[in-house]
Amino acid sequence: MTMDTDSAGPPGDGVLPARPEPAGALSIANWQAPQNVKRSFQNIARIHPTVRVSRGDGPIVKLPLAEEKLGKLEVAKSSFTDPALTVRGVIHATNTDAVLVIHNGRILWEKYYNTMTAQSDHLLMSVSKTLVGTLAGALADAGLLDVSRQVCSYVPSLARSGYAGASVRDILDMRSGIQFSEEYLDPNAEVRLLEEAIGWAPERGSIGPVGMYDFLLTLKAKGPHGGPFEYRSCETDVLGWVCEAAGGAPMQQLLSEYVWSKLGAQQDLLMGVDQFGTGMFDGGFNTTLRDLARFGHLYVNGGRALTGKAVLSPAWIEDTFRQSDELFQAFAQSPGENLMPGGRYRNQIWFPNPATNAAVALGIHGQMIYMDPAVKLVAVKLSSWPLPQDASKLFPTLRAFEAVARHLGCPA
Repeated sequence: MTMDTDSAGPPGDGVLPARPEPAGALSIANWQAPQNVKRSFQNIARIHPTVRVSRGDGPIVKLPLAEEKLGKLEVAKSSFTDPALTVRGVIHATNTDAVLVIHNGRILWEKYYNTMTAQSDHLLMSVSKTLVGTLAGALADAGLLDVSRQVCSYVPSLARSGYAGASVRDILDMRSGIQFSEEYLDPNAEVRLLEEAIGWAPERGSIGPVGMYDFLLTLKAKGPHGGPFEYRSCETDVLGWVCEAAGGAPMQQLLSEYVWSKLGAQQDLLMGVDQFGTGMFDGGFNTTLRDLARFGHLYVNGGRALTGKAVLSPAWIEDTFRQSDELFQAFAQSPGENLMPGGRYRNQIWFPNPATNAAVALGIHGQMIYMDPAVKLVAVKLSSWPLPQDASKLFPTLRAFEAVARHLGCPA
């Protein structure tokens, strides 16, 4: 089934307009300023229009408490210049809003900071990509999406863009040949122009595409598809469009039906949208700390939720975690500085350390789900780093969660 949503129209049913803030408060012009992210990431619905992804009507899955003193664990240093830190020290040094560690579905460690509570929604940034990748896997399992097919076979209008000839697999693994800069501090980078197009940043006087889908159609190819890995947010936005076409319904309906309603989540998932109600698929989802852990459990439990419901097939999970020379090579040839030697990227998930083979969903400003099936560990961190990218905060966090995994018996 195809659903080529070329035409722009008024916001769809269920779109909640941004709730106005008092004068001088958060706005599309200042919400990403370093001094504001601590507050804005917990108040996206006051800044941007949103829609809800229903949790369904099933019971909430409880997360039993089995508290351990993980904060004192020592974190391995990656260089002689790194300070010696504990897990607690890393958390305190990395602008943490909330952190949660669950093991076999039980809470070992849970902390909240900066007005964050167990009921607070928090912006996930590019952790959103893993949600969309999970939906793609569920649609593939259901026989609705063939990842070997070209994206244009689902969304014919993409043939007018640089995505002509790209397969769904190419965009799942971010290996298209599209020209798209992810330089967050460059106001002229495509990642920032996308925000202007969807109304998430002020227009700067130029007349450009309006809305997510119109923007995607302007993208050009710089090389062949299926080549090196290059991290590009637009890949997930195209993937979301393809999922809607393959599933024959908008993202909020599909993601609820195939994923979120099966988790036993405590709250609806919140999705930021553009002027026409189209999802900001690559970075616009918001949820609670515990619900994000419930989601992450899928990847340490063979695709099955804590409810016992199957969300992803074992075959999709196996493919996601599979190490291959092709993926290692594609990652090593990336033109970007990923600072993850021996890493790879598969199905909208990072694998930064081949020794652990832990899956990591990452978002700028410090959002993370660390998922290690070897010990059924899920660690979630929501943050408000002042800068979008900060290796001095990212890699100590990864090492802190690796220390927890070792403590729980992982051979890494």
